[in-house]
Amino acid sequence: MNLMTQTPLRVAEDAPSPLSQFIAQTHASLAGELSGAVADYIPELSKADPTHFGIALAALDGHVYEAGDSAVPFTIQSISKAFVFALALEKVGAERINAVIGVEPSGEAFNSIRLRTDNRPFNPMVNAGAIACSGLIHEAEGADAFECIRTMLSRLAGRDLDVEESVFNSERATGDRNRAIAWLLHNYKMVTGDVDAVLDVYFRQCSVLVTARDLALMAATLANSGVNPLTGERVISPYVVARTLSVMTSSGMYDYAGEWIYRVGIPAKSGVGGGIIASLPGQFGLGTFSPWLDEHGNSVRGLKVCEAISERFDLHMLNRVSDISTCIVADYDFARVSPRGRQPHEQKILHEHENAVRVLELTGALSFANVDLVARRIHAKPLPQVLILDFGRVPMASSGAVKMLATLIDSLHAMGGTAVISGIERDSPTFEAIAALMDKETRLRDFSLLDEAIEWAEDQIIFRFGGFANLLDTTNLADQELLCGLQPELVGEIAKLALVRRFHTGEQIITGGEASGSIFFLQSGMVSVKRADGLRLATLVPGMAFGEMALVETRRSADVWADTAVQCMELKLESFQTFRDQHPQVGEQIMRNLARLLSRRLGRANMRITMLGAR
Repeated sequence: MNLMTQTPLRVAEDAPSPLSQFIAQTHASLAGELSGAVADYIPELSKADPTHFGIALAALDGHVYEAGDSAVPFTIQSISKAFVFALALEKVGAERINAVIGVEPSGEAFNSIRLRTDNRPFNPMVNAGAIACSGLIHEAEGADAFECIRTMLSRLAGRDLDVEESVFNSERATGDRNRAIAWLLHNYKMVTGDVDAVLDVYFRQCSVLVTARDLALMAATLANSGVNPLTGERVISPYVVARTLSVMTSSGMYDYAGEWIYRVGIPAKSGVGGGIIASLPGQFGLGTFSPWLDEHGNSVRGLKVCEAISERFDLHMLNRVSDISTCIVADYDFARVSPRGRQPHEQKILHEHENAVRVLELTGALSFANVDLVARRIHAKPLPQVLILDFGRVPMASSGAVKMLATLIDSLHAMGGTAVISGIERDSPTFEAIAALMDKETRLRDFSLLDEAIEWAEDQIIFRFGGFANLLDTTNLADQELLCGLQPELVGEIAKLALVRRFHTGEQIITGGEASGSIFFLQSGMVSVKRADGLRLATLVPGMAFGEMALVETRRSADVWADTAVQCMELKLESFQTFRDQHPQVGEQIMRNLARLLSRRLGRANMRITMLGAR
C-alpha cells in the first residue's frame, strides 16, 4: 500500500473521548425507557414534559460532558436537602444540628410524618429533617434565610439560580402534609419561631430552578472536597462535605437507599422533579434529569444512568484497589546522584558516609496508608543523619497523612536526625498544616527544589567530617580535571595563554545561547550552572572547569552565575586551538578527559533514571 495516498487520521479534537461516547450511548439506549410516572402530588410538577432526558458529568478540572436535555431547567426539589444540610452545618455547627436531627436511615417514604423515639427527624434527607434544617437556617438568618440558601446553591452551580414561582405557589397551596410535619416538629421544639416562615423557606428552596449541568457541577463540588471545579471557589469546608456525603450515602435515595448503595455504590440524592446527583469523591459529579419516577420517587432513567456508569467503569466506592507502594517513586542514598560538583577529597567523604543522608521521592496524593508505609520504610534501616522527603510530585495530602508526617518529623528529630522537606511551597495548605502540628522545638527545614535539599545535606556531612576546603583558597591549574595527565610544563604553557578573570557575587559569567568562545578554569569561589528559567543544573567549586562544552558546541547551552566572589582563568578557543596544533597528543588527552567527565555525568543521570524506574 502506498502510505502517501492513505486518508489522514482525524485530529484528536474531532474524535469524542471515551467518556463522552459512553454518555451519549447511554442516553441513546435509555431514551426509549417509558416506565414510571410524573409526580402529581404537587400539581405544577405534573406539567413536566416526560420526554425530557438529560445527562451531565463534571470532571474535577471543570470539564463537563453533556448529552440530551442537559440545559433544560427544572426544580431541584429534594436534592436541595443535601446542600441545605451542608449549609446548616456551616452556619450553626454540628452540635446544634445533632441536637435537632438524626443521621440514621428511616426505611420509610420521604414524606413520612414519623419521628424517632427522641422526637428528632431520622435524617436531613427526609422531609422532616429537611424542614428542621430550614428552620435552623431561619433561626440563624431570619428573613434572609432563603436568600442565604439560594446564594449557596448558586455558588455550587457556578451561576445565579432563580426560583420557579409557579411551583413554589403550588407547593405552598398543597403542602398540608409538610405543614403537619412542621407543626409536629414545632411541638417538640425541633423547629422554633414562625412555622409558616420556615415552611416558605423550605418550599422556596425546593422550587429553585437547575439543569442537569448545574447538578453535575454541584455534585462535583462535593466530590472536589467543597471547591467548585469551574470557579475554583471553596463553597463548603472538607469537614462538612464528608458529613454531607455520609448522609447521602445512607439516606439520599429515600427508602431505596440500601438497594442503591448495594448496586451503585456512589453517594447520591434524588428529587421528585426528576433530578439525581451522584458524587464520587476525588473523581466526578453526575447530574441527570428525567421526570418519570418510580414508586420510591426516584427518576427511572436517572437510576439506570447511574447504574450503567458505575458498572461500566467499576466505580462502586467500596470496590477500591490501591497499591500504597506507588507513593515512593525513589529511595536512595544521596552520594550516587549528587547534583553538585565536588573536589576529590569532598567526594571521598561523601562516599565514606553515603548512608548519612537518605532521600525518598514521593508521588501522588498521600493518604494515611501511604505515609505509614513511608515511616516503615525509614525505620527498616539505620536512621540517617539527614532524611529528605521530596514532595515535588505530590499534589495533596489527606489530613491523616499530614498528621502522620508531622509525628514522623518530630520522632526523627527526637532521635537525633534532621528531616528536610523539598518541593512544597511554604504558603501551601500541606506545608502549613505540617508545621502547625509539629512540636515547637522541632525545626522544619524546607527547600523549593530537591537538588537544593541534597546539596544542603551534602554540605552538612562534609562540614561534620572536616572536609570543607576554603572556597577562597586558590587552586593550581594543574589540579583541573580537564587537564589531568598533562606534564607540568605543558600546563604552564596553557597558563600563559589564559587570562585571569574575577567576578563579583551574583554576577553572570556566561549567558545561554551566546556563541561559545572560551573555557573557564575555576580557581576560587563557587559558580552555578542554570537554565534560563533559573533551575540550577550544577554547582562547581575550585578545581573544576565550566564552559568546557565550547570544545564541542558552538552555542552556550546554559547560564553560569557567580555564587561567591570568583577567580578563574579564561582560555580563548583560538588560543587553545593554537596550542592543540602545536601539541596534537596533548589536545587528544584533553578531549579524552572531557569525554570522561561527560561519561561520569551521564552515569549519574542513568543512575537517577534507574532508581526512579525501580522504586
